[in-house]
Amino acid sequence: MPDKNAVHRAAAALRTALVGKQIVGFEAEKLSGPMPRLGRTVEDVVSHGRHLEICWDDDIVLHTNLGLRGSWELYRRGETWRKPQRMARVVVETIDWVAVCFNARDVETYRPDSFIRHPNFGRLGPDLHDANADINECVRRLMTYENPTIAIADVLLDQHVATGIGNVYRCEVLWSSEVHPLAPVGLLPQSTCVEIVRTAAALLQQQNTESPTDLFAYGRNGQPCKRCSGVIAVQYHGSPERLLYWCPSCQLGCAPAPEPDNSDPIARLTDSHPAGSMYISEMVQNKGLFSDSGDQAAS
Repeated sequence: MPDKNAVHRAAAALRTALVGKQIVGFEAEKLSGPMPRLGRTVEDVVSHGRHLEICWDDDIVLHTNLGLRGSWELYRRGETWRKPQRMARVVVETIDWVAVCFNARDVETYRPDSFIRHPNFGRLGPDLHDANADINECVRRLMTYENPTIAIADVLLDQHVATGIGNVYRCEVLWSSEVHPLAPVGLLPQSTCVEIVRTAAALLQQQNTESPTDLFAYGRNGQPCKRCSGVIAVQYHGSPERLLYWCPSCQLGCAPAPEPDNSDPIARLTDSHPAGSMYISEMVQNKGLFSDSGDQAAS
């Protein structure tokens, strides 16, 4: 488990080796976000808790959430790696150095002007992996979120509210709390905010001591819900897009109001076949389908 001092030391070493240097190689098999271009210059390396970021001169930022098992290591070119290559999540190469990120929980890139909720902006929230995490502070940040219309599924990934909740656990926390993932955060009562934060802390702290073996929502699309026997759904959501798993049958807490259907009533009645459209049009013209009975009698 990388402690915060170890991440800080890794950032200092990477800063010495990479800042001011052009990259000649970059690999990240499961990268979320734009790919850094070869030839660009590294401008800075910063760390926040267990998060480490590499910043380039074209405003691309590589963000790595090291979680409990991740680490960054630095090697001279040609030097043998101390860990297996299959564990590498990111490889950044200059002429002299190879920086390798192993076992990171999340690897993504972003531009600051398009991802304002990223942990690089402002003070991070409490780390819910820690047994002494300030639960009340997380609840306060949920309840005073700057934009109350943002979906709770997005807010749970905002590192300013709480750190440690990745995509897997946001799905599990919302399923356990029976909260609709698209519920606006401003509609959540205090009791629900408390339940969400406590559930997240319990799941993440359990992860400290044992590997998760039984997921109730994540990765179970099309399978029966273990609570209500409904069907688990999946959709792409957020920016950057990630798979969101949830149960439409029982995750109804604070559900957003349905959007009004402002479509043409004729279009709603018409089937997809052209003959259907023609038939409905003739009914409207000849029989006054949408007139009241008095109008029909007058005609």
